[in-house]
Amino acid sequence: MYEKQSLNSFLKPYLEPHFLICACILAVLAAVLPLMEYAFGLYLRKEPLPLQNNLDLLEDALNGHYRLMNKELLSEDIEKTLGADNYIQWLLEDVNEPASSAVKYCMLFITYYSQPDNVPHVPEICYIGGGNVIKGTDDASFPVKNANSNRPISIRYLTFENTEGPFAMRREFGLCYLIYSNQTYTGTREGARLALNKNIFKKYSYFSKVEWKFFGSSSFSATVYPEKKDVLRASSKLLGVILPELEQKYWPDTDVKPADSKG
Repeated sequence: MYEKQSLNSFLKPYLEPHFLICACILAVLAAVLPLMEYAFGLYLRKEPLPLQNNLDLLEDALNGHYRLMNKELLSEDIEKTLGADNYIQWLLEDVNEPASSAVKYCMLFITYYSQPDNVPHVPEICYIGGGNVIKGTDDASFPVKNANSNRPISIRYLTFENTEGPFAMRREFGLCYLIYSNQTYTGTREGARLALNKNIFKKYSYFSKVEWKFFGSSSFSATVYPEKKDVLRASSKLLGVILPELEQKYWPDTDVKPADSKG
C-alpha cells in the first residue's frame, strides 16, 4: 500500500495537464523541425568550420610592426576550460614606439571556436578574481585600414583595477576585445550570439575572440599602463595589422565548404 502511494506521488507531477501539453509540444517540434529544415533549406543547428590556417602562422604578418617576444602556453586544465580549437597568447613589442611609451608592449590573445553552439569566455568574467575588480565598461568603434572594407570595427573597452598588495600599489589598466562571428564584428557576447544564428539559410557557423592589453615599462622597471586615448590609438594600429590577415588567411567563409578550406 505504501509503495503504491509513493509511486502515485512520484507520477502525479508528470500527469498534470500543463506538463502533458508541454511534452506533446516538444515531441511535435522534435519531429517537425528536421522536416522544416529539409523542406525550406533551413539550418537551425549549425555545423562547425575549421580555420584556414593555424594561428601560429600569423607571426609572419608582424614583420616591420611588432616583434614577437614570447609565446605563452596555457596549462592543460585551462586549455580544456577554454574549449578553443586553436589559440595564441603572444607578448608583442611595437618596434616603432619609443622605449618610454606606455603602449610599447602588448599582450595579444586570440581564440578560435569552430563549435557554433557555445559563446567564448569574456574578460568581464575571466578577469574577475585574482585581485582584479572591474571599474568601467565602454564601447568603441573605429575604422581599421584594409579590414572588412574599412568599415568601423566595434570593440569593448574594459577598465580594471588590481587591488592586490598595498593601497598605494593599486593600479587601473585597460583591456580590449572583440568577437568576430560569421563575418561580423561585435564587442559583446550577446552580439556574437545574434551573429551566430542570424542567417538560418547558412549551414556553417563559427566565432573568434581577439583580446589585447597594452603596457609600458618605466626606468625603474615598473609596469606602466596607458590612458584610454593612447590605448585606442595603439589598438587601431594593431588591428590594422592583424585583422586583414585574419580575415583573408585564417577565419573561414561560411559560404565555403570545409573541404574547400586549406585546413
